[in-house]
Amino acid sequence: PPEAPALGRDDTAPPRAPVRLSTMEEVRLFGKWALDELECSDMSVRDHIAFTGKGATFLPHTAGRYQKKRFRKGQCPIVERLVCALMRHGRNSGKKIMACRIVRSTLEIIHLLTDSNPVQVLIDAVVNAGPREDSTRVGSAGVVRRQAVDMAPFRRVNIALYLLATGAREAAFRNIKTIAECLADEIINASRGSSNSYAIKKKDELERVAKANR
Repeated sequence: PPEAPALGRDDTAPPRAPVRLSTMEEVRLFGKWALDELECSDMSVRDHIAFTGKGATFLPHTAGRYQKKRFRKGQCPIVERLVCALMRHGRNSGKKIMACRIVRSTLEIIHLLTDSNPVQVLIDAVVNAGPREDSTRVGSAGVVRRQAVDMAPFRRVNIALYLLATGAREAAFRNIKTIAECLADEIINASRGSSNSYAIKKKDELERVAKANR
């Protein structure tokens, strides 16, 4: 006799198409911004700005432990690093969802103002805002002088993110403009190399002081 069909199984149903895992090309930040067409113009900092491979994420909230080892934070997606830089000054510590929401609004505003991929604008801003030269204190026994030193690419990215977040925070403080609007303005100005940007002004100041101390 013919074998009875297994309980609950419908042999007449068409076979299901295999579920294809999303590839790098399909990963879009916030389901909107493509990450496969981005490029970093500066070769030196390219290795420290993560936006490809593991750096391509749907949300800037990977919950990775990037502080466990030195230099590991270089593998953290660049947008997530911006989110973390915004969680500054005690009252904002740990409010990562709030910071994600701010960055999401910022990217929307940047897209409206520039009509280009906002993540690309952010990468350009980080490349432009990182100082290439700094001065350090050298000396002992009370005789201290400043000595100009080259800045490592990794530190250039760190300082750039710090300056962008600080500039936006100071602009939004006691101001009718929201933090998202201020951050968008800061990133756009920095990506253009405009001196209206707090980050670019600070970078130029650091490099000017270093040049005097060569």
